[in-house]
Amino acid sequence: MTHTTRPTLLDVLAVDDEKPALDELVFLLRAQDCVGEIHGASDATTALRLLRVKSVHAVFLDINMPGLDGLELAGILSEFATPPAVVFVTAHDDRAVDAFDLGAVDYLLKPLREERLAQSIRRILATRQTAPAPDNDADEVIPVELGGATTLVARSSVGWVEADGDYARLHTRSGSHLVRIPLSTLETRWENAGFTRVHRSYLVAVELVTGIRSVGTGLVVCLRANGDSPAVELPVSRRHTRAVKNLLIRPRHVR
Repeated sequence: MTHTTRPTLLDVLAVDDEKPALDELVFLLRAQDCVGEIHGASDATTALRLLRVKSVHAVFLDINMPGLDGLELAGILSEFATPPAVVFVTAHDDRAVDAFDLGAVDYLLKPLREERLAQSIRRILATRQTAPAPDNDADEVIPVELGGATTLVARSSVGWVEADGDYARLHTRSGSHLVRIPLSTLETRWENAGFTRVHRSYLVAVELVTGIRSVGTGLVVCLRANGDSPAVELPVSRRHTRAVKNLLIRPRHVR
């Protein structure tokens, strides 16, 4: 009996500030057998917000957009711990050198042809097959909005994280930043990077823990100051008590 191998499905994000162009790109992507889930965004800021909660294999983006342009967005994406493949889809043929300097997989000119898009998909698949395994020790960066602009916060600058509904507040050397990422997601992503859950509402960097102490009938974990983030004591839930106590008797993870 002959077995057929199911092709790898790529989850992708399409970014274009012109709705007809975005709709056409999404339509053509849907026609590709190797494309799975497709997300759309009309600007770079919306794209970054979406990428905080969704993981994609590739981003197809225009260059000339309001706010952050496509090249600037690609530069931010390149700083991700596991950056998606980037394909530019543009009406301008004079930015290809800049695009490939940023590590773009392909550079497509509008009007977009289906067969040319299919070639880009094949390039992305080939790149994924030959890419080295991700470096779990690489310092992840998180895009945050600060003063109306998007900036990058390194995971290594985070001292502790506080749950805020479906969001999380990062307490870092430079202050606190609200990001649209659930605390449970960060717990999973950062469990091998020196962070541990101490309470349903708190995730802490192990290297900043200076001790624990009893308060009433419970415990608090003590964290030293971290830049602009002052020293703090955070409650420890009963279910996490043993794990927190173990932090004080095992070698600390160096981020």
